[in-house]
Amino acid sequence: MIINHPLLGPRDASEFYYLGDASLINRPDWQAEDAIAQFHDYLYLRDNPAGKHRELWYHEQGDRSWLVVTRDTTTHEITKVELARDVALTGGQDK
Repeated sequence: MIINHPLLGPRDASEFYYLGDASLINRPDWQAEDAIAQFHDYLYLRDNPAGKHRELWYHEQGDRSWLVVTRDTTTHEITKVELARDVALTGGQDK
């Protein structure tokens, strides 16, 4: 699988480390009254969708950047690749 890195161009997926669902960018507020419940859900309750999904990938054997990759989990077709820092600055919302 080829990941088209926004800064470095096309790279083989073997250069990357897969973390999981990109919604992990939106960490709960540790100071909230229900922080324990929020972190429980954040850590343990995850979807396992078939189809279009946003994932976190770390460019371990490259520039060490984090990416948000939009990929179809049934076909492995990648439709979008963004720097995770840019996604985090927009609140993790898909543009």
